[in-house]
Amino acid sequence: MPPAEAVIPPAEVARAALNRAKAAARAKGLRPGSPARRSPLVEPRTSGSGPSARDPQLVSDVVGRLLRDKGWREEVSVGGVVGRWREVVGDDVADHCTPETFEDKVLVVRASSTAWATQVRLLTPTLLRRLAEEVGEGVVEDVKVLGPAGPGFGRGPRSVRGGRGPRDTWG
Repeated sequence: MPPAEAVIPPAEVARAALNRAKAAARAKGLRPGSPARRSPLVEPRTSGSGPSARDPQLVSDVVGRLLRDKGWREEVSVGGVVGRWREVVGDDVADHCTPETFEDKVLVVRASSTAWATQVRLLTPTLLRRLAEEVGEGVVEDVKVLGPAGPGFGRGPRSVRGGRGPRDTWG
């Protein structure tokens, strides 16, 4: 058994370890045991007399910032035009032509007949100019006009098993 003066109480061992850890922290430039210092770049938690980011804001401002940050402005503005399609293109065109999709700056429009598809193709420059006025320049760069979606000949009385397909029905 070791002599009594060589036994160090556990509290002293713990205190010595804590002192060594504090000295190592001070050597690194840290201040152990003191409250954390705030950086002057960090906004204070309480709002002063002036406006701050924590003040209530208008929904339109917040939504506008969200659309800008996410890059959704173009899609939303084209969506607004699609919602007001009749006002933008007029009653005659809107009666026979509906927008389907908008991807990669191309607006896809479906016409009710091939005659109206041809008419809308001829009106494409005017339609692009009108869309540029509504949503901004360069948002819609092209308008693709599709004719009516007709019935397929995969089934029914005009289908031929193993034949060439719809071309085979007209000779």
